[in-house]
Amino acid sequence: MQTKKLGWSSLEVSKLCLGTMTWGEQTTPEEGWRQLDTALAHGINIIDTAEMYPTNPMRAETSGNSERVIGNWPGIKKRREELVIATKITGEGHRFVRDGAPISSATIRLAVENSLRAMNTDYIDIYQLHWPNRGSYMFRKNWQYDPSGQDSTAFIEHVEDVLEEMGKLVAAGKIRYFGLSNESAWGSSVWLQAAKAKNLPRVLTIQNEYSLLCRLFDLDLAELCHHEQVDLLAFSPLAAGLLTGKYQNNATPDGSRILATPGLGGRTGERVWPAIDAYLAIARKYGLDPVHMSLAWAMMRPFMGSVIFGATRQGQLEHILKGAEMRLSEEVMAEIDTAHKAHPMPY
Repeated sequence: MQTKKLGWSSLEVSKLCLGTMTWGEQTTPEEGWRQLDTALAHGINIIDTAEMYPTNPMRAETSGNSERVIGNWPGIKKRREELVIATKITGEGHRFVRDGAPISSATIRLAVENSLRAMNTDYIDIYQLHWPNRGSYMFRKNWQYDPSGQDSTAFIEHVEDVLEEMGKLVAAGKIRYFGLSNESAWGSSVWLQAAKAKNLPRVLTIQNEYSLLCRLFDLDLAELCHHEQVDLLAFSPLAAGLLTGKYQNNATPDGSRILATPGLGGRTGERVWPAIDAYLAIARKYGLDPVHMSLAWAMMRPFMGSVIFGATRQGQLEHILKGAEMRLSEEVMAEIDTAHKAHPMPY
C-alpha cells in the first residue's frame, strides 16, 4: 500500500482512505467490521467518518450510526493504535444534529465528547469541520456562488473562538490534529493565519470533493496546500460511482446509490455523460479498470494526502484493493489532461 507523511504532521497514512458514510444504513455493522479488518490487512490505516453519517438517505433514526459501527468493532480497543480516525462536526443547517446549530466552541466540545463515546475511543486523530458556517461553494453551489454577503469580521471571531477550543482539546489529548472540509482558499488562509498569530492548532488537512469530474481544487487551493504543507483528503473520487461507468446508457444497477439519491447530488446533468465516455475510452485504450485508473490518478496528484473511497459491499472494497499499487504512465496522464480540457467541470 502506498503511504505518505500527512502534511506537516508525523502521521504516516495510506494513500487510500476507507470511507464509512454508508455504514449503519446500506452497509450493516458486520459488513463494516469486515471492511475494517480487510483494510488493515492490506495496509489501509486511515478511515473517515462524521457524526451525521450515514447518508443516502439521511434519517434521524440512523444519524450517528457510522461512528457507532466503528465503536462496536471488535478490534477497536486492541487495534486502535493501528488506525488514524478522521471524523467531523456537523455544520449549520443539518436538522438531525443539535437542531442545525452552527459550529462554535460550545458545539465542538459537545460533539467531540459524543464522537469519543460513540467510537469507544479516548482520542480522535483528525477532527474536521464538515462545512463552514458562512457557507460553501461545494455540492454544486459553485455555479451561483456569491460571497458578497459574508461578514469577514464575524468569521474571524468565529475562527478564533473555535481554535481556542481546539487548543484545549489538543492539550487534553482528545484530538491530535485539526482539519477543514468543504472549504475555500480564502477560508483556509484565515484559519492558518489565526493559528499562527495565536499559537493555536494549525490546519493539517482539507477534505473537499475531488475527482476527474470535479477539479475545483487544482488552482488556488492547490497552491495554498503546497506552501502551507496542508494535504487534501479527497472525497467522491469516483464521482459517486459515475466514473465506474455503471450508470452509462441509462443503466440503474440494483442497490446502487442513484436509487437512494436521484441525480447523485446534482452530478447527472447532460454534460457529464460525454465526459465519462472520454475517461472510459482512455481506460479501455490502455487496458485499465476505470475504477483503478480514477483512484490512481487522484493518488498521484501532488497535493494529495489520502483518497477517500466508500464500499457499500465487501466485493467493492476487494476490487479497489487490486488496483492500490497502480501508477499511471505519462501517456495516460497526458490523455487525461486532454479529456479534462475538452470536458472541464461537467457538473
